[in-house]
Amino acid sequence: MPLALQNIFALPLRALTWLGGQGTRAVAAVVFIAVAVPPLGALLRPYVTEAIFVLLCISFMRVDLAALAGHLRRPALVATATAWTTIGVPVIVGLTAYATGLIDRSPGLALALMLQGMASPMMAAPALAALMGLDATLVLVTLVSSTALVPFTASLFASLFLGGMLSISPLTLGLKLLGILTASLLTATVIRWVFGAAAIQRHKQPIDGFNIVILLIFAAAIMGDVASDLVARPIFTIGFAALAFAIYFTLLAVTTLLFRRIGYERALALGLMVSQRNLGLMLAATAGALPPTTWLYFAMTQFPIHLAPYMLMPIARRLTARSQTSGGAATGTTARPG
Repeated sequence: MPLALQNIFALPLRALTWLGGQGTRAVAAVVFIAVAVPPLGALLRPYVTEAIFVLLCISFMRVDLAALAGHLRRPALVATATAWTTIGVPVIVGLTAYATGLIDRSPGLALALMLQGMASPMMAAPALAALMGLDATLVLVTLVSSTALVPFTASLFASLFLGGMLSISPLTLGLKLLGILTASLLTATVIRWVFGAAAIQRHKQPIDGFNIVILLIFAAAIMGDVASDLVARPIFTIGFAALAFAIYFTLLAVTTLLFRRIGYERALALGLMVSQRNLGLMLAATAGALPPTTWLYFAMTQFPIHLAPYMLMPIARRLTARSQTSGGAATGTTARPG
């Protein structure tokens, strides 16, 4: 490659490498940039589906097939976690929405909550778990199984709970989800075949940086109106933000407690996965044809999604250190201080 061409690519590569090295700090910064620059949201909103597709491709591209196969040899835990996130969560959300009368009082919010409950976990969840020092492999294998089921479970729960609230039929929703996931998986497979798993691993940090750039595109696209909503309806908007945080941490806490028998470190990893719902996938499947209230709630969910991993880092480090100390004691080794 000519030297001039190398120099052209060197600067962006260094920038992406630096960005990828920022970890949860960069993920947290994304949400504030998205809110602070509203014109960016207006510019990027037409590209929500494309951004989600790229995020899915990056995640599928980085799947560790050996680790995936290892966990599939012990399917009971994965099956239980998959059942909880794909069946348990949407059933509880749907029944709660009907029991509280939310379906009639605020159909836009009820639709948002149901789509959140029906969504599979975010494809970035394993990467976030790894950044926090948690069991990313368990998260990954559960994520893969949940994502494979979501076209079918989402279609089922849409027909049970949503009625005519969606602009598309439940069957169409399931088919669109299946199409998006299949296309991204095939694209990722081609990328792995062309470049090889070793090259992908070697370029981990610049890929992380590129992933953060795409996260910014997605966040800006759905959060472009947050600043104006906050000015026009401050109490309403803040209330939605509080609700988004409450639901996020409720899912996190309940999941961690449900799976505490496998150890709090691994249970927290599953809790992180379950609370990080892939609303972007639902936006892509519905082509963004959702009520303004639904859009606003989706925008508010980006705050806990991006900020919680940074906020939870001290807890994750403490649990990881305790797990390592327990492991050292069990094998007769002595944990060194610090």
